[in-house]
Formats: sequence, structure tokens, C-alpha cells
Amino acid sequence: MMDWTDRHCRSFHRVLTRKALLYTEMVTTGALIHGPRDRLLGFSPEEHPVALQLGGSDPAALATCSRMAEERGYDEVNLNCGCPSDRVQNGRFGACLMAEPQLVADCIAAMRAAVKIPVTVKCRIGIDDQDPEEALRTFIDTVAKAGPDLFIVHARKAWLKGLSPKENRDVPPLDYDLVRRVKAERPHLKIVLNGGLPSLQAAAEHLSWADGVMLGRAAYEQPWRLAEVDSLIFGAPDPVASPLQAAEAYMPYVERQLALGVPLAAITRHMLGLFAGRPGARLYRRHLAENAHAKGAGVEVLQDALARLGAPQLEDAA
Repeated sequence: MMDWTDRHCRSFHRVLTRKALLYTEMVTTGALIHGPRDRLLGFSPEEHPVALQLGGSDPAALATCSRMAEERGYDEVNLNCGCPSDRVQNGRFGACLMAEPQLVADCIAAMRAAVKIPVTVKCRIGIDDQDPEEALRTFIDTVAKAGPDLFIVHARKAWLKGLSPKENRDVPPLDYDLVRRVKAERPHLKIVLNGGLPSLQAAAEHLSWADGVMLGRAAYEQPWRLAEVDSLIFGAPDPVASPLQAAEAYMPYVERQLALGVPLAAITRHMLGLFAGRPGARLYRRHLAENAHAKGAGVEVLQDALARLGAPQLEDAA
């Protein structure tokens, strides 16, 4: 979810669910070690529980960045072995690491030795000409020896040669049954299912065999889908009862970030799909898309967008 699940997105999603574990966008070890560390690692306390997802293939660098994650208060650190973009291929991380399971095991061992927080792995079922039946089992069995806390498996191949990153999210067929069989063969391992799950209800059906489910695009494009996570998955009360109530609950955060100089569009772009399928959603979305980018745009732009849904004008948050 590179360029999507930034801190503003996560703060918004936390309004919808108190229980789900939220993941950062993938951050490379090089960026953390040599770049703007405070900006890349920054998050708000209300985001907990939150995991830092790392991209890299050097065990020492990953251990260093894992320590950064623990020191900053992250609840988990995750190694991405599933992203298929050209940039990650050139950097020898992401999905191309499916071809180097022993290197991934070495990375996980170094990360686990460096921190006490959970260390997890996200992977595909294979890449390019690999046979997923063999590739996934080999990868998991090799990496499992290093003791990761769990595997998150995106249940489709990544074609690094011939498909774009966008096509890799849709074109390769899903194979949930393979992931289910691998889990059944290895009941001692924790395996979380990811990939193409269209709704929370569809995801929940897999909890009869999987140790967890991960939603990506479905949750981002229509975030209201997250609003039943706490009750459906965790048996806890849901924090908000309507999309409008979610927008109201998020408003104080929006105002705080605006006061810090964050552009409105950077905050509200994650809210565009909140009212998907509801009356006035198109007008709401259009108003935000056309006006949030304006220089000096303030909270009144969001209020005006909500008014296009027939909602009352919101009071300025204290």
C-alpha cells in the first residue's frame, strides 16, 4: 500500500476500528538509515496497534531499522517480500525475495535478535515461473526456521517480468486453497490470508482456518467496510455508527494537522470513499477532490463537502 497507508490514513482508519492492526506503507531500510527518519517513522498515539513494514534485504540494516521501530513504539515490524514494483526489484527487496528464502531467513533472524516486538513476514505464493505449490512451501519452511511470529500470504503470484504493479494486483489468479492447505500442513505456524478479499464478511469466512485476514484495497477504497471490524471479528462495540459520525470524530485530527501546516488534501484524500454507494457521495467526493488542493484550504472545505450529503454544517472542533 505504498503512498496510501500513511499516518493520516491510519489515523482515519483508527476512527473506524479500535482493534484492527494497522500497517504503515513499506519504508526501505536505506530511506530510514539515510533519510528523514522522523518523518518516515512518525505516527500518532491513537494509531496503536500499528506495525512498521520494512523493505530491504540486508540483515544488518533490517536489524538497525527494527530497533528504530521498537524505540519509536511500534507494536510490530514486518518484512515485505510481496511488493512487485520495479523500484523494489532494482533494490533487491519486495517480491523478488521469494527467490531467496534463505536470505529472508537470515534477515528475520537478525531482526528477531535485535528486538522484542513481533517480527512478521509478508509474501506472495510465488513469482514468475515458480510453481506456487513448491515455492510457497519452500519459502515458508525455510523462513520459519528463523522464528517469525507469523506469515501474511498474498494468495497470488507476482509476475516481475511482464506485468505492471497494478496488473499484479488483479491479473494473477487467487489461490486461497493453496494457502489453506499449507496452513493445514503446518498447524503450528500462524498464517494470515491476504489478497482480493472484497469485504469484511468475505474475509471473516476464512477465519475458520486462517489465523487472521488482511484487507488492503477493499478497506482503502471503501473505508466504511472497517466500521464493523470490532463487532464482527473481535466481539467488541464498534466505535462509530455512521459515516457522518466517523467524519465528525476525525475532524479534531484534521484541525490539529492543519495547524501544523499539513495540506488539507494530504489528510482528506483518504476519506474520498467514505460515503461510497450513499446518496450525495459523488458530490461529496467531487467537492473534496476539486477544493482540498487549493492553497490555504481549511476545514471548511471538508464541512462543505459533508453538507453536500445533506448533513448539517459541523461545528468547529474545540
